[in-house]
Amino acid sequence: MKSYIIESQKNKIGKIKLVISDVDGVLTDGGLYYSKEGLSIKKFNVKDGMGVLRLRETGIKNAIITTAKSDLMRKRAEALKLDYYFEGVWDKETKLLEICKAENLLPENIAFIGDDVNDLTIIDVAGFTAAPIDAVDEVKNSVDIILSKKGGEGVFREFAELIISNQKGN
Repeated sequence: MKSYIIESQKNKIGKIKLVISDVDGVLTDGGLYYSKEGLSIKKFNVKDGMGVLRLRETGIKNAIITTAKSDLMRKRAEALKLDYYFEGVWDKETKLLEICKAENLLPENIAFIGDDVNDLTIIDVAGFTAAPIDAVDEVKNSVDIILSKKGGEGVFREFAELIISNQKGN
């Protein structure tokens, strides 16, 4: 398991200018909760929201790219004042490249955190990648680091703090 930072990873982290996250399994626990009326409910961790704010304070932009479509997630993205929010996207790699073009960045300037096989193509392109401890094995075997927290339990905040603490000048 890749739970520690090595020197080459510090160099990668020092180049990060924008962080992209998946939603279900990262910002949520991946569970789908339904009311008796059939309404879907998701639980988000406020610590992750603070991670977005902390990154913004250090000049690092934030984005979400998710395959799901959800009014709840859209509202959460608005509340967090994300720089980019894309839903219903299966080709996450292409969206990463669009963001790079819009921001005049290279893929090496992008960090990504994801948890399932639909994240593998973006993991192959992003400059620094991570997964929650409860991600699927194929993803854990593909990322730069496996974090100690589970999805929905503050793993994005853990990722944010790791990036902040390893930026050049910190």
